Amino acid sequence: MTVKELAARLATEVETLQLIDVREPAEWDIVHLPPFTLLPLSEFPQWSPQIRQLFDPDRETLVLCHHGVRSAQMGYWLIQQGFRNVKNIVGGIDAYAAAVDPSLPRY
Repeated sequence: MTVKELAARLATEVETLQLIDVREPAEWDIVHLPPFTLLPLSEFPQWSPQIRQLFDPDRETLVLCHHGVRSAQMGYWLIQQGFRNVKNIVGGIDAYAAAVDPSLPRY
């Protein structure tokens, strides 16, 4: 999913989406999109056993990181866990800041 598609979905359908940000807490502190839930990949052992309790495998799940690489890895793992509708945000929050909301900090 492109960052422009993400912006449109956040504006109209945020309640129907499951939103996961896999960046690290220090990155989150620099910039984040409020509707996203932070699940740092470095803390995978802590949250991964409960992923099906935290999120519904049948709902649409969008995954975000800095540039789109870590979120792609997470998306692949979610699909392996039985999640049926997973989308990676191409370009990550950096592309979102560049193309959608230039007021957001970039790093």
